[in-house]
Amino acid sequence: MTAEMPGSQNAVPRPATDAVADGVEHRLDPRVILFHRIGGWTFTGLLAAASFLGLLAIWVANGATAAGLLMGGFAWMAGVAALAWHAHRWPAIDYRHASYRIDGRCLEIRRGVYWRTVVAVPRSRVQHTDVSQGPLERRLGLGTLVVYTAGTDHARVSLGGLEHARALLLREQLLPRGDDAV
Repeated sequence: MTAEMPGSQNAVPRPATDAVADGVEHRLDPRVILFHRIGGWTFTGLLAAASFLGLLAIWVANGATAAGLLMGGFAWMAGVAALAWHAHRWPAIDYRHASYRIDGRCLEIRRGVYWRTVVAVPRSRVQHTDVSQGPLERRLGLGTLVVYTAGTDHARVSLGGLEHARALLLREQLLPRGDDAV
């Protein structure tokens, strides 16, 4: 289904924004798993390097012994292995527990594996919306929808991990329309 942009005889067809406000629960884009894995691997690598240098400095300062090296080395390797496992496996687990839904009333975002949250943003409270992309998101074709609302609780709600074109459609759908304005 397409709608034509007004104001031009050579109107460019574009997807109708009503197609995204279908009231159906949608998953994030699967590429968000790779996005979070890259972030996790980067964090793990930096933390592993810094902790290794710290461990080495402690080992040298306290007198270099083979027993100290083995104990510290095994503890360091176990910690790095746990972080690496988390960086690789957790994004897929988190992905399965994240979704969003938009209908005529609100935008609803569900997140969380252990502590689950449901944030419902009434459309009547939406002030404005943004779509942002960092360098890695741009490379992967992802975007983050940011919704600003009237009020103090959840005045800024972010929904990352969307396909960029989908984020733009959601943004357009959530913008107040002439018939919605008060």
